[in-house]
Amino acid sequence: MAWIRAALIWAVVAGTIVVSLGVAAKSPLLAWRGPIYVVAGFAGVLALALVLLQPLLAAGYLPGLPVPRGRLVHRWVGAALVTAIIIHVAGLWVTSPPDVVDALLFDSPTPFSAWGVVAMWAAFAAALLAILRRPLRIKPRLWRLGHTVLVVLVVVGGVVHALLIDGTMGSMSKLVLCALVVAATAVALFNLRAWMVLTRRKPEDRRP
Repeated sequence: MAWIRAALIWAVVAGTIVVSLGVAAKSPLLAWRGPIYVVAGFAGVLALALVLLQPLLAAGYLPGLPVPRGRLVHRWVGAALVTAIIIHVAGLWVTSPPDVVDALLFDSPTPFSAWGVVAMWAAFAAALLAILRRPLRIKPRLWRLGHTVLVVLVVVGGVVHALLIDGTMGSMSKLVLCALVVAATAVALFNLRAWMVLTRRKPEDRRP
C-alpha cells in the first residue's frame, strides 16, 4: 500500500538522521570538550544529514513532497546546509585557529581536512550558482551540468571527510548515513539525467 511505502521511506530517512545525531550526542569523546566545540561537531553531523535530504527533495522521492514542492524545500535545506557548514568551521576556528588555517591552505597533516575543505567550497559554489542562476540568465543545460559537478564534489568530499574522522559519530551509524548519502545522490542523478547535455529542455527548465 502507498501509505506503508511512504511511512517506510520517512522512517528510514528520519531514523538514520536521528540515530546519527543521538549516537554522536552520547559519544564519550564529548566529555571534556567545551560547548563551542560540541556545537561545531554537531553542525558537521547535521550538515551530512542535510546532504542526504537534498537529492531526495530534488528528485521528489520523499512522500508528500513532489518535485515542485520538493525543490522549493530543497532550496531552504541548501541554505541550512551552508549555515551548518559555516557554524562547523567557525566553531573549529574558535577552538583551534591554526588547525583551521592549515586545513584551508591544504597544509594539514590529517587527510580528512582536505576532503572537508573541498566539500565546503563546493557547497558554497553550488549555493552561489543557484542564487545567480536567474540574475545571470545561466542556460539550464549549463546550470544543470555545473550544479551536478559541484554536488558530486560535496558528496564525495563530505563522505570521505566523515569516514576518515575518528570522532563523535558512531562507526556503524556513520557508515549507514554515508552509504545512504551516496546511494540517494547516485540514484537521483541517474534518474534526472543531470549530467547529460540535453538538446530538448525539460518542463521544469521552462519555468520563469
